[in-house]
Amino acid sequence: MLLQQWMIMKTKLSVNINKVATIRNARGGNNPDIIKVAQDCELFGADGITVHPRPDERHIRRADVLALQPILRTEFNIEGYPSEEFMDLVLRVRPSQVTLVPDKPSQLTSDSGWDTVAQQDFLRDILNDLRTAGIRSSIFINADIRMAEYAAKAGADRVELYTGPYAHNYSRNREEAIAPFFETARRVKQLGIGLNAGHDLSLENLTYFTDVIPWVDEVSIGHALICDALYMGLEATIAAYQKCLIK
Repeated sequence: MLLQQWMIMKTKLSVNINKVATIRNARGGNNPDIIKVAQDCELFGADGITVHPRPDERHIRRADVLALQPILRTEFNIEGYPSEEFMDLVLRVRPSQVTLVPDKPSQLTSDSGWDTVAQQDFLRDILNDLRTAGIRSSIFINADIRMAEYAAKAGADRVELYTGPYAHNYSRNREEAIAPFFETARRVKQLGIGLNAGHDLSLENLTYFTDVIPWVDEVSIGHALICDALYMGLEATIAAYQKCLIK
């Protein structure tokens, strides 16, 4: 019974494989094979796979998304700005979760959350479409209580906290770094919606984050995990990240 409760409560690890696609695209061809890497991540203990298909296809391509959906055994999370093209793709694929980010097409990485107050009507319509399709929704936000409240008001199933500032300030003062994230996460819990986190989380800072905020449902980690895998190997790296999440 206790084991079952732990399995239910444990924070899930979704491996973002964008960086693997970047390596493939740098040379052309199909090495590394995105499908094989995703399957191996699952085999090695990942709880899910995350991709972010950008309009310029500089890493994950539309074709990758279509190829991944039928072969994944864990949760499939697709991130992106809800353009007409993106929504057509996710409504066709119907992944476990769609994470909405406010990125411009040329943006290097997702480094800021939605203004859920200003974009309330727009987000509500998108979230309704996802809900109708049976897809769990998550909105990418900064550590800001008001943004969390308006994400819930728009109808989001979850929010994902942009953890870049936490990671940046962790080595200087981790208590100060996590304070706004704890306050926002506590409000998210009160609102009764789910909580994800991602961006610059690593073996250095992940354990403390989930120790202080143990009700995080899922962390999505790509860049740091793939960098660690260059030295440690993919299987050992996924095991190390999972160890950070065991409470």
